Amino acid sequence: MPERTPDERAALRSALAVGLATAAYGVSFGALATASGLDVWQTCFLSLVMFTGGSQFALIGVLATGGAAAGASAITGATLLGVRNAFYAVRMSPIVGPGLWRRAAAAHLTIDESTAVATAQPTLRGQRMGFWATGLAIYIGWNLTTLIGALVGDLLGDVRAYGLDAAAAAAFLGLLWPRLRQRQALAVAVGAAVVAAALIPALAPGLPVLLAGAVAVLVGGFNLFASRTHEEATS
Repeated sequence: MPERTPDERAALRSALAVGLATAAYGVSFGALATASGLDVWQTCFLSLVMFTGGSQFALIGVLATGGAAAGASAITGATLLGVRNAFYAVRMSPIVGPGLWRRAAAAHLTIDESTAVATAQPTLRGQRMGFWATGLAIYIGWNLTTLIGALVGDLLGDVRAYGLDAAAAAAFLGLLWPRLRQRQALAVAVGAAVVAAALIPALAPGLPVLLAGAVAVLVGGFNLFASRTHEEATS
């Protein structure tokens, strides 16, 4: 086995840190899913085949408030949130590389965290290590903690009180923070965050995320702050 490069080792450390923080939040999903009316096996099946935390929480959130009658709304909200992964796939395609089976496996692991860790690495080898290590760590950990949460949810009480969602958010912030030193990246982050926060109370689950993503594409794709960023970098 060839020795890992420093970039690969750094990517692996990031993957494990993000994987542990994110997987821990699976306990909340397992407990909340059973509290919303799903049984243990239905809960675990969702994590195995759906495997996108935002969509899973959107689904059980609607089911918890409306029961089976809210099924159509739950599916719509979960689908809208899952659409973002298709955009991630475009960015991950050159990192994953060719091969039908490899791409099929990568499609299931293309989530917020694996994309974030991969794109934060400076080299292709580090990006590949970050993508696969993060995706696999979260997939295994998320499904294990989903099972734990589903089995012992009643004993845990209100799992939201433990702040596990904050751990996942903190891991994201750690990845994002080094990129916010330039005006362009800061404009993308702030613009998308403001749009999402403003629209969450007014729109169905999933739509604020997509519209915030559109803002990020507009600001980032058209490089609206490129000249200022360039001036700062060369000054």
